[in-house]
Amino acid sequence: MTKLGSKLALIAICVSVAAGAKEYHVSVTGNDNNNGTRSDPFRTISHAAMIALPGDEIIVHAGIYREKVIPARGGESDSDRIAYRSAGDGKTEIRGSEIITGWIRFSGDAWKVTIPNSFFGKYNPYKELIYGDWFSDYLNRRPHTGEVYLNGKSLFETNLIEDVLNPRPINVAQDKEGSTYTWYCESDELNTYIYANFHNHDPNKELVEINVRESCFYPDSTGCNFITVTGFEMSQAATQWAAPTAEQVGLIGTNWSKGWIIENNIIHDSKCSGITLGKDRKTGQNVWLADPCKGGDVHYNEVIVKALGEGWSKDKIGSHMVRNNTIYNCEQTGMCGSLGAVFSQIVNNNIYNIWTKRLFTGAEIAGIKIHASIDLLIKNNRLANVGRGLWMDWMAQGTHITCNLCYNNTLEDLYCEVDHGPYLVDNNIFLSEISLRDWSEGGAFVNNLFTGRIVRSPDSRTTPYHKPHSTQVVALKNLRGGDNRFFNNIFIEGYPPVTVTADRNTQRRTGYGLEIYNNAELPMFVDGNIYYKGAKPFKGEANFISNEGYDPMIRINEDGKEVFLIFTLDKSIKSLKNRIVTTQDLGKAIVPGQAYENPDETPLRIDTDYSGSKRNEKKPTAGPFENPVTGKEMKLKVW
Repeated sequence: MTKLGSKLALIAICVSVAAGAKEYHVSVTGNDNNNGTRSDPFRTISHAAMIALPGDEIIVHAGIYREKVIPARGGESDSDRIAYRSAGDGKTEIRGSEIITGWIRFSGDAWKVTIPNSFFGKYNPYKELIYGDWFSDYLNRRPHTGEVYLNGKSLFETNLIEDVLNPRPINVAQDKEGSTYTWYCESDELNTYIYANFHNHDPNKELVEINVRESCFYPDSTGCNFITVTGFEMSQAATQWAAPTAEQVGLIGTNWSKGWIIENNIIHDSKCSGITLGKDRKTGQNVWLADPCKGGDVHYNEVIVKALGEGWSKDKIGSHMVRNNTIYNCEQTGMCGSLGAVFSQIVNNNIYNIWTKRLFTGAEIAGIKIHASIDLLIKNNRLANVGRGLWMDWMAQGTHITCNLCYNNTLEDLYCEVDHGPYLVDNNIFLSEISLRDWSEGGAFVNNLFTGRIVRSPDSRTTPYHKPHSTQVVALKNLRGGDNRFFNNIFIEGYPPVTVTADRNTQRRTGYGLEIYNNAELPMFVDGNIYYKGAKPFKGEANFISNEGYDPMIRINEDGKEVFLIFTLDKSIKSLKNRIVTTQDLGKAIVPGQAYENPDETPLRIDTDYSGSKRNEKKPTAGPFENPVTGKEMKLKVW
């Protein structure tokens, strides 16, 4: 065939695919027996999901859809997707709940409803206890995946009917008045009974909903690739604990697939996790609970080997885009992923009010919790009041964490656990009581603002490292600590100091500056940092500014949906001799021998600041803001 013939054939194929693509419409006034056109729409998204083929779009019109959408298939490529889109003609909601009426007053403000178990089908959230590897029911409350809502606000579950009859503020709840709105459940072979204290509200005259479905949007099968979900509000799902050694089912999740785009959605009120980019069930399902004789770290290493055997690679898994979503009121994570978030991007998400009820806990709770963040970009996200902000647990290699805003987090803003690197953390604002919990090695921290403590405790567990930009495991190696780079950061003492304590036969050290790394086992690379108000420099640092008596009076001001950072810097910040940090300056992480570079192996330059402004090429400023005003109070919009 001639070159011209080949081009004509390619054009013909493209025209054929485009002509075959269909647009299906869904409306609350439709019928699944219709043909799915704009004038003759389907009633359920699920029906459209059953028939949509690669290239098709499902347009969902305004209304509330109480269903679990289970995509029957995905697209074929990034350009040949199946897209689920809100029509933009009003709020389009998918809820995992149902409205419940028929409440009978039980005693005082306490009401009771009886629901046949057949109402729930195969999944009854009021029989399903939350459980899983690393889950902790530390209050012994035996929480269920179900939930009760009064006019859209969730009540507090209790394991004692006495707390419904005579409610008192639930232990550590931040909303003490709201926590007296309680509910309790019990079941027998035929029925489920829910008791709730609605105070002075009549539940038969108000909107009362309960979680029924375990998810709002989640494929039953793996390998459901190249799906777009955009413009929805999704809420009220009875999600189960998402352990890294189990299938992670979120309110919306990808189930071990590739190439999803999850964008411009509002996601809230998941009993456990909001968005999951997790692994499959076949490679392990809560294996530590099934065999507690071996440690959880041993089990996870075995899960990784199984995943590689099942095709865990860039060709089959990850490469998702999660952007511009608002996520709140989830009690485990706003977003999590074990092995399934590789090569993805998490950008410009507003994540807040995670783990606020605190009726249970465990080692998998955070705003964003990722295992195996290989070549993962986490950029321009806000994480506030999420307990633990960003948690990069195992195999942060090629990870880039940049321009995120973290504050009001009770545990820490960034937790790097048992990673060998290289991972890059630049131009972030860390304002919580603990800015960084470093249990790793091989990190590069550039142009950040730290106002909380840094806690260093290298963990001796043996964890994998990989070939550069690949899931393929090279070997397992224990952690020693160090091999970090700290260039052009600002450190400020913001909270009372904590004394040094011992942990896991290592020294856990804490402070507001880099003196805690003075005895790191592996080499440290430190230059161009500023230390204010009690923060202390690294002993080997030559080019730095230390002014322990100066207080920049840094604080956050929330004004509606906008967030401002207010502070005053002294003029000495302009006298520091810094340089633009590049791949060449950062070198290679010792254990994997990998450079700090872009995923396509090109060199990187940290030549823009938090807001995206270009840095001075000859004399860039330390911290996340290039060329700030000095000597007077500044108020910068940071979200």
